[in-house]
Amino acid sequence: MLFVGDDWAEDHHDIELMDASGRRLARARLPEGVAGMARLHALIGEQLGEDADETAEQVVIGIETDKGPWVQALIAAGYRVCAVNPLQASRYRERYGMSGAKSDGADAHMLADMVRTDSHQLRPVAGDSAEAAAIKVVSRAHKSMIWERTRHMQRLRHALRDYFPAALEAFEELTTPDALELLAKAPDPASAAKLTLTQIRTALKRARRRGDIDTKAGKIQAALRAEHLGQPAVVAQAYATTIRAATAVLATLNEQIKTLQGQVEQHFGQHPDAEIVLSQPGLGPILGARVLAEFGDDQHRYTSAKARKNYAGTSPITRASGKKKVVAARYVHNDRLIDALLSQVVPAMTASPGARALYDELRARGTDHFAACRHVANRLVGILHGCLKTRTRYNEETAWAHRSAKPEESAVAA
Repeated sequence: MLFVGDDWAEDHHDIELMDASGRRLARARLPEGVAGMARLHALIGEQLGEDADETAEQVVIGIETDKGPWVQALIAAGYRVCAVNPLQASRYRERYGMSGAKSDGADAHMLADMVRTDSHQLRPVAGDSAEAAAIKVVSRAHKSMIWERTRHMQRLRHALRDYFPAALEAFEELTTPDALELLAKAPDPASAAKLTLTQIRTALKRARRRGDIDTKAGKIQAALRAEHLGQPAVVAQAYATTIRAATAVLATLNEQIKTLQGQVEQHFGQHPDAEIVLSQPGLGPILGARVLAEFGDDQHRYTSAKARKNYAGTSPITRASGKKKVVAARYVHNDRLIDALLSQVVPAMTASPGARALYDELRARGTDHFAACRHVANRLVGILHGCLKTRTRYNEETAWAHRSAKPEESAVAA
């Protein structure tokens, strides 16, 4: 076996090769890119001999990342790549000394020794398909833009609150096309008060608002013309300049979010697991794509439903020492995945009587809402794992048959 530590930076990699006894075989600093990868293959080949291509599986590489073209090239070469969590690496570094000294070369040595002694404890980089990787790219970009829109909306709300509170009463949602159009046209109290009903109706129709548009237009005009405390005219004009910029940014984000949504649906629809994921209660094309992207589609990544639940962060953790035992929520998790899974819970309770019954039972025991949702999400992850493993669609009776057989369920930690 050959163990390789790869301490990466933006433009170079510090590499150390180590044998099974812990003896250093080679060390080098390689440039990022094709030239560096070719040099790494050469270094490994020098140690493995002429049959390096056939014995690539004997090479275990430790690196503190699981993404990027360098990692993909390592996987394509057939090496076993272990993505080491930086916190794990930091703790492991303390085995070599407590002085706090640190260098790139020493980190490469530490990573090589870590995969030599603890590779059985480390998670290899998942072998997800290119289709799943593409879904991950577009779904993450889509969700990131939604989060970014929320941040910009909050900034817009705070600014309006400081000088134009009437706008907050006039527009229930600041990210809708009609609100952004009217704020861009009249970003200060004086100009907003001059907006006519025709102008407001036109904006509402352009935004495809439903219902009684005339009534909505009248309410908006009345709110904009109501008396409120304000700022001096020169300050209001300064605020208006920033509001125009903010509305332009939000309008662009709305447009790009819609474009990316189409890309997410397109890529997700082409994946072979899409039908199984969409059969789950509470999962549509967008939420389902996010769940599939974050879990990945490597069939060998999760050895059991429990392993998938642990990765999801929905399962609780136990801390026991002596007579003390505490069962608590698992707060170290993939934020994007747990966000998607918890978003699934509410629509799932509408579509699945079993999920609703479990939630109601937990609430009746005194479990708070968030803990009950987390437990329902945990159960749904287990169901998804079973469906993916057996390549079958969701079935309500099969998924919740255990609850019919066991009406009394074990206590659940809040």
